[in-house]
Amino acid sequence: MNAEIIEKMKTMKFYGMLRAFRSNLESGAMNNLTTDEMVAHLIEEEWDDRYNRKIARILLNAKFRYKASIEQMYFEAERGMDKNLVMRLADGSFIENKENILITGSTGIGKSYLASALGQQACTLGYRVMYLNASKLFAKLKMAKADNSYITEIAKMERQQLIILDDFGIQPLDAQSRSMFMEIIEDRHGKASTLITSQVPVSKWYEVIGEVTIADAIMDRLIHNAHRIELKGESLRKTLKNKTDNQSEINN
Repeated sequence: MNAEIIEKMKTMKFYGMLRAFRSNLESGAMNNLTTDEMVAHLIEEEWDDRYNRKIARILLNAKFRYKASIEQMYFEAERGMDKNLVMRLADGSFIENKENILITGSTGIGKSYLASALGQQACTLGYRVMYLNASKLFAKLKMAKADNSYITEIAKMERQQLIILDDFGIQPLDAQSRSMFMEIIEDRHGKASTLITSQVPVSKWYEVIGEVTIADAIMDRLIHNAHRIELKGESLRKTLKNKTDNQSEINN
């Protein structure tokens, strides 16, 4: 009878329930549970398993640059990192409110890490997230224009509750990239959240975008409901390397 039940669970893909059922059979825990308790336990295990698989799928689809977490952030005051703000953003309310986040600072200061940490936190809350390198995105969209897959690519972005555009402003936008950027921001305005990281101060994004009218339209949609984080100080990568080198000298 148990073997038949196990096979039916496999067929129905009740993997969480299956593991719990097997575990309880092996441990004899079933003997200590009422029927209601056993049913509740099996359903809870199945629920947890499906939720965990959903989160894993969301994280995989987001394609983050690297693994990051809020718990591993460095919140030194001199870096301009407001812990209270970051923790508020980590609860996902900015996504619910369709708000944006703009993170700026010099290279190596931790912009991409913070963006990835917030993005991965959003994934664990069940939000659909997509991580994109800005330069690679525009190059990919240009190729999509050529092979008629542009609408499909844009539609993928529209379905995301949060998109992260990393390293924006490395180079000025040409006319085609500018038009694509305008379309992306216009589609998301008031409907979904966008997080952008850049080495370039927000005040100079007009120059990066080019063409005053379009730049004004884009910036107006980005800034008016945005949380802004301006990171300061020396390169975090350089600081961590110096600490590692100093520790090595002490150990030697």
